Amino acid sequence: MKKVIIKFFVLFMLFGLNSAYANVSSSISVEKEENYIPKPFSEMIVGFLESTGINAFINPSPDELNSHGEQMSDFHKTWGRLIMILVTFVLFYLAIKKEFEPLLLLPIGFGGLLANIPIAGISGPDGLLGIIYSMGLSNQLFPLLVFMGVGAMTDFGPLLSNPKTALLGGAAQFGIFGTLIGAVVLSQYTDIFNFTLQQSSAISIIGGTDGPTSIYIATKLAPELLGAIAVASYSYMAMIPIIQPPIMKALTSERERKIKMSTLRHVSRLEKLIFPLMVLVLAILILPESTPLIGAFMFGNFLKESGVVDRLSDVMQNVLINTVTIFLGLAVGSKLVADQFLVAETLAILALGIVAFSVGTASGIIMAKIMNLFPGSKINPLIGSAGVSAVPMAARVSHKMGLEYDRTNMLLMHAMGPNVAGVIGSAIAAGVILSIFK
Repeated sequence: MKKVIIKFFVLFMLFGLNSAYANVSSSISVEKEENYIPKPFSEMIVGFLESTGINAFINPSPDELNSHGEQMSDFHKTWGRLIMILVTFVLFYLAIKKEFEPLLLLPIGFGGLLANIPIAGISGPDGLLGIIYSMGLSNQLFPLLVFMGVGAMTDFGPLLSNPKTALLGGAAQFGIFGTLIGAVVLSQYTDIFNFTLQQSSAISIIGGTDGPTSIYIATKLAPELLGAIAVASYSYMAMIPIIQPPIMKALTSERERKIKMSTLRHVSRLEKLIFPLMVLVLAILILPESTPLIGAFMFGNFLKESGVVDRLSDVMQNVLINTVTIFLGLAVGSKLVADQFLVAETLAILALGIVAFSVGTASGIIMAKIMNLFPGSKINPLIGSAGVSAVPMAARVSHKMGLEYDRTNMLLMHAMGPNVAGVIGSAIAAGVILSIFK
């Protein structure tokens, strides 16, 4: 009797579940029937053709908005997008064929390619690129993580063994403030450009040739110019071997290029441990606005020099910085859209960027020549060009040119002193700019 009752109860439950499933299925099917209106096959074909990218280029929708929810002109929806796609292919060419900063130009270029695909909305708030941008670029997280990784890869030994080379890194930052003045003058005395003080400040940081710092400042002061500023900054970093040598030759004599510098002294581990803490404390006391960048940079370096957390240092130098570089490049590429890039201001940013970089290079060389007027060991002016914070490309260019005039003149380690000083200098310059114009 008990078994019969159990079987009856099981059958009753199965019957109830089957009825409930049937009711749910019928309600779903009814809902689907209510939401979907059957169309003739010809209308389905027409609808498909209207949803293609080809149609979006030929017949742009008048209701299409950009990633900021603003109206776009027909030019930016059609020819503008095609031009920007060609620009991304130029970046691919520079990265792959010329090997100019491929780690960054490839993600930036591909991000730009995705951002200019019509209809998909990849760079919108809910798109892949829009999410990445909000996740780490709009809040300046990615540049700080990159600085952390760069700090873990930096050796302050050459700078500490010859501290006066820090003046070369400081002098190279003159390009930043010179460009700031240039941008303001363009806005004041021409009708073509109308940069605000904040936009001029964001543009000027290109003079430091420090990509993460440029992005950090642009996202804080002028996010609408981020794409142009980032592309200009990384492009000029990549073209250091092309841009710097003519300036170096023009400002130095053959005798100066052959100057041999004395051997660097050994720097103790204690000095390397104290230095990042000392720089951070000074930044906190004097220029707190610079501490996010300097703090991340010194944190990475301190962990490396401690010698007791090799796993963490290795992650920063490899896994972390490589992963962040991918996201950073895609996020920057999301701003390479026609309505933000194909404007007169972009040409001005590119022009001001090359001027800023050239002035920064020249300033470091001139400072070295001035220092040689005083008694003491002579400095090869070629290492002054390494004062820009493009580590270690600028130092390699100084070293290579020194070898052209004397095969025994090894300038690489000497040039690393002003080179790493330039990284600190650009972060300090960024802090000054933020404290004044934020």
